[in-house]
Amino acid sequence: MSQLLIEYPLTRPHVWDNPLARGADGVLRYGNLTPALTELLDLQVHAFSTREAVVEVGGPRLTYRELWHSASRIAGGLQEHGIGYGDRVAIHMPSGARWVQAFLGALLSGAVPVLVHDGLPEAVAERVIADSRADFVLGRARAGAELPDGAAYIDDGAALGDLALLCYTSGTTTPKGVELTNENLLSAVRSMVAALDLPTDGLRNLVLLPLAHASGCVDQLLPTFAVGGTVVLARDTRALAEAIAVERIDMVSATPRIFAGLLPELAELRAEGLCTEGIARISKAGHRGERAAAAATPADLTAELRGMFPTARQWSVWGATETSGIGLAVDDAEQAEEPSGADAVLGFPFGGTELALWGPRATAGRGELLCRGPNVTPRYWNDPTTTAARFTGTWFHTGDQVTIDADGLVRRGAALAE
Repeated sequence: MSQLLIEYPLTRPHVWDNPLARGADGVLRYGNLTPALTELLDLQVHAFSTREAVVEVGGPRLTYRELWHSASRIAGGLQEHGIGYGDRVAIHMPSGARWVQAFLGALLSGAVPVLVHDGLPEAVAERVIADSRADFVLGRARAGAELPDGAAYIDDGAALGDLALLCYTSGTTTPKGVELTNENLLSAVRSMVAALDLPTDGLRNLVLLPLAHASGCVDQLLPTFAVGGTVVLARDTRALAEAIAVERIDMVSATPRIFAGLLPELAELRAEGLCTEGIARISKAGHRGERAAAAATPADLTAELRGMFPTARQWSVWGATETSGIGLAVDDAEQAEEPSGADAVLGFPFGGTELALWGPRATAGRGELLCRGPNVTPRYWNDPTTTAARFTGTWFHTGDQVTIDADGLVRRGAALAE
């Protein structure tokens, strides 16, 4: 049976999207991005130098000036080890202030950070590092080693189309390297800031997502920095409730599985008088890696969280590593209107993301979800075969079977085998 590609035109005004124009390749793109991620961050450092940039619960606290200075010294140390523009530096350590310093240090050196999740089995982590052809490893693969330290250095020669980050897929037995350019990252940051209406008056975002995933690094860490906010990180959940109060948290970001696991503790602490009215935003990252945990996640998670954080606006953001972790979003108010038993809602497209369906039933509104946009990777790392298999022109094959309503709302059906 023949395969059909049916494109879905935008049916909702992209009120979240700042100026977008269609390029020669047909993809919507932002027209006023800074040339590189490091330049955007440098601007924010100078605008918010004395604000806290990153806080590790029970650990270091760094202002923007302190973080930038330490990262530039790490960049200088990498330069002294022969690392320069375009080299790959693997970051393989637990999430925390040190991870952020290492990540920014690699960026400032001109290198391409390679994100290696700390929770991977050692053999898988070694395969990822080997596949990336990393020129240097920061973290556990260099156990006991201090981060490089040298004269402060900042490489500012990158351009929008240059490779900026190498991020590996999760939820598969063989992670695949995904190339994300400066344009991909800056577009995702711009889209998230607009979609979640992030304020510039001192946002404090408790990020419980792994920083080695696109959902943690690209969709939470970087947008928080883009508005001069504070990223709060917790090594474990035992101190979470206290951190919400003590650190004056007004946004919490996690996966539905993480939130579901925290519900009993949050309920107990709320009964003890924990004030949660200060939480204004909840961001739930629902991506491909969450499929296996779907059965363990309460169907009424949104309602449960509303009971814990009564004044917070909840957003569910769907994406894949290949889409910089973003692409679809829906808020809890719209999701609450879904009839009982409805297929899982993934959301509406945002941030220049456009949708298509692929398959014999595409004309009937059901098929494999394809997407394209300024946040979508141009290719897999060193893997032209997979790139050719997962792209039709500029359209990325997500592997998810979905339905798309007339108004653009996407619901998930049975997943395709990967």
